[in-house]
Amino acid sequence: MTDAPRTPGTVAVPGAVLSFDVVGDLADATPDRPPLVLAGSPMDSTGFGSLAARLADRVLVLTDPRNTGRSTRDDPTAAVTPEQHAEDLHALVEALGVGPVDLFASSGAAVNAFFLVAAHPDDVRVLVAHEPPMAPLLPDGDAIGRACDDLVAAYDASGIGPGMARFIGLVMHRGEWTGDEPVPDPAAFGLPGEDDGSRDDPLMANMRGEGCTRVPDLGAIRDASTTVVLGVGEESGGPEDGEIAGRAAYAVARELGVEPVVFPGGHNGFLGGEYGQTGKPDEFATRLREVLSDARATR
Repeated sequence: MTDAPRTPGTVAVPGAVLSFDVVGDLADATPDRPPLVLAGSPMDSTGFGSLAARLADRVLVLTDPRNTGRSTRDDPTAAVTPEQHAEDLHALVEALGVGPVDLFASSGAAVNAFFLVAAHPDDVRVLVAHEPPMAPLLPDGDAIGRACDDLVAAYDASGIGPGMARFIGLVMHRGEWTGDEPVPDPAAFGLPGEDDGSRDDPLMANMRGEGCTRVPDLGAIRDASTTVVLGVGEESGGPEDGEIAGRAAYAVARELGVEPVVFPGGHNGFLGGEYGQTGKPDEFATRLREVLSDARATR
């Protein structure tokens, strides 16, 4: 399916119009090999270019969340909650009209995907949740929540540079977050020091929507028919000394009673140059294909 056609589509949802691409022909999907949805948040579909090119044997659906990429919304500055993102994914699955899908969701989208499974378990056959930063399940969850509030406040007061610098410092930190960590200089990450006055950044919209302080109904997820796989990057560190997203993946796996699956690379393991970052996309795609195959075999 290397030269498979790419068909764009849109879905109208309350307050937004979502954009997506189908790579391949939905008619080629079967109950045993349903469409594989690749979802990020706040990352849009362009971040999955390298991974999609390495999954040429599957019909793929690449998504742009409501606050980024080609998708639009009525108020680009408003908060976006995990529940809203979950309902958007539900609307996408319904629009595809092909029954339950397989879903690979990374980072914030993995949190959103759990909210989707809790509310609409029949939408997803296999969920591979890659490093969901579900901070409340961590011992330092309260401190992380305060850091999220602080970085949104810095963004509101001074713009993307100070806000994003705090975010990068938070997600790159390894081990327990105490709240006493120094505030990073935006220039250290090549971020602007001046405020351009905009307040429509998609990441900040998710943070404003309590994206790093919310936990879905884990009991509903345990009871769902969906097969859940928790992915954690081999370079993201362990359950106690790793980065927040990696530590949280171990914590979610523990709460759901499943063993986490180690993926090549770190949080950016599937990237192949997108956003100037290169993980291990060849190895990552191979691992994802194996995980999906194993999950199907155990259903």
